[in-house]
Amino acid sequence: MDNFVLPTNLEERLITLAREASSAILDIYNTDFDVETKTDSSPLTLADMAAHKIIVKGLSELTPDIPIISEESVLPEFSERSKWPTYWLVDPLDGTKEFVNRNGEFTVNTVSYTHLTLPTKRIV
Repeated sequence: MDNFVLPTNLEERLITLAREASSAILDIYNTDFDVETKTDSSPLTLADMAAHKIIVKGLSELTPDIPIISEESVLPEFSERSKWPTYWLVDPLDGTKEFVNRNGEFTVNTVSYTHLTLPTKRIV
């Protein structure tokens, strides 16, 4: 995992992923969607999961050797992830409460490329 090469035109490809996830989120925003509650009592919608699937699938294809931590997936044990010098950190829909309240104050998605605990690339 330490010896990987980031694809050329990475930023372009990340922006494309973000736009695809944004489109899925906004399609759901304009519907009568259901709201579930996660174990931490925060809301979860179909929009969160749709964006999660798009982003995680795209990142896995783009950089198969870089692990992904997403708010909508099971968090790997610290003993495992603490060994990762590099990983993707994903919050597919930041502001789900605001999304549910339909006040427009949510971020359509956040993808952060993190190396040695410092974010080096970020798409919002």
